[in-house]
Amino acid sequence: MSFESTAPGFSRRKLLRAGLAGAGALLVSGTAAGCGNPLASSSDPSALTVWDLFSGGDGMLMDEMISAVSGGSGRDAGFSVNRTILDWGASYYTKLAMSAAGGRASDVAALHLSRLAAYAPGGLLDPWDLDLLAEFGVTEENFAPAVWRRAQHDGTVYAIPLDTHPFIVFYDRQVADRAGLLDSSGALAPIDSPEAMIEAGEALAAETGRSGVLFGHVTDTSQNWRLFAGLYAQTGSTFGLPDGGEPQVDREAAVRVVSFLQRLFDGRTNPNNLDYASAMASFLGGRGGLYLSGAWELPTLRESGIDLGAAPLPTLFGEPAVYADSHAFVLPHQDNPDPERRREAHRYVAAILRQSLTWATAGHIPAYQPVLAEPEYAELEPQSSYASAMEVVVLDPPAWFTGAGSDFHSRMTQPLQTALLGGLSAERAVDRMIREADTLLSKPNPVG
Repeated sequence: MSFESTAPGFSRRKLLRAGLAGAGALLVSGTAAGCGNPLASSSDPSALTVWDLFSGGDGMLMDEMISAVSGGSGRDAGFSVNRTILDWGASYYTKLAMSAAGGRASDVAALHLSRLAAYAPGGLLDPWDLDLLAEFGVTEENFAPAVWRRAQHDGTVYAIPLDTHPFIVFYDRQVADRAGLLDSSGALAPIDSPEAMIEAGEALAAETGRSGVLFGHVTDTSQNWRLFAGLYAQTGSTFGLPDGGEPQVDREAAVRVVSFLQRLFDGRTNPNNLDYASAMASFLGGRGGLYLSGAWELPTLRESGIDLGAAPLPTLFGEPAVYADSHAFVLPHQDNPDPERRREAHRYVAAILRQSLTWATAGHIPAYQPVLAEPEYAELEPQSSYASAMEVVVLDPPAWFTGAGSDFHSRMTQPLQTALLGGLSAERAVDRMIREADTLLSKPNPVG
């Protein structure tokens, strides 16, 4: 794939903007699936090119959803989709930015909402026509306010959310039951304070004979930030990153959260030194009763045969909040979009949203709320047990350098990891996080 300098509207400034929007990632070759040239034009406006980063189980589910809206007739059918799958992470986002800067992008692409602030301000995305979406049955009222707010930049909608995938708790129902942590319905009873969480860990450890709460963070570039960010938001504080300003962080609240995490993962009742894979293996092997991770791990955990339960992150610091991100659909910038093709792109996204019960089987919470009201969704367990998390989700603070797969996650995670391993006090870890954020803010916003 090449992006030639002779492409319409392709300038040195756009090239620079696109490269920086990818958060400094190198433009490297990735795997792609799909037939033909993904940028090829077609006389049929329903023949759409789509880019995404869904591989593995998610990729198979997306194929199923696309198949459901391809062929046939009616409001949600009749598409011919040329789907291209690119590597997850910085590589994908750099390629997406480069294609948009060249004005020769796909008709529709996937984007994490946490990345929107790096793309919408610089003209790399085109806005959605809400009247046109409404014509196809999709309106603002179909989405949770917490998610819809993040789909906008300066009051304009640049993304249509497909899901929310929160950071949650999984638990072994049998172990939790013996530990006295289930309510009368068999669900996890409220754990409403740091002390209650520490006591829950002790009770679970007594039942497993090994550990209580499992969390894999060593060498991972995001896990510590995900857990910290959700708990920090529960204090009612914000982690503000104003463009060109200084970090707006409640240091006292942040220290409270890190101090609690050091107590929880004490290396005895709950291990403090697990990586991502070993934490999951420990949970699957019965060496812990509660596991902190993302909803995206549901398919793997469910296949284990554990009597699996799940719940939103417990509200330990007063205000309900759950860290999450969302996959969304965007319209990468095109210099001269065909009106009929652009209309079909709106119809396609509306049709895919109505297929998102399929997407929910992977653990994602459908953003299109009419699906949540379907009886079939209520029957999905444990997915329906944590669907309420959508109402209180907190994404990364909006900034050009934050979001899924960004260097920001790594910079925040490193001092947190050191603190959990005993190498930093909570105060020093928070101070280092603030300094790292300040360093990123001191750099000019390439799309501002």
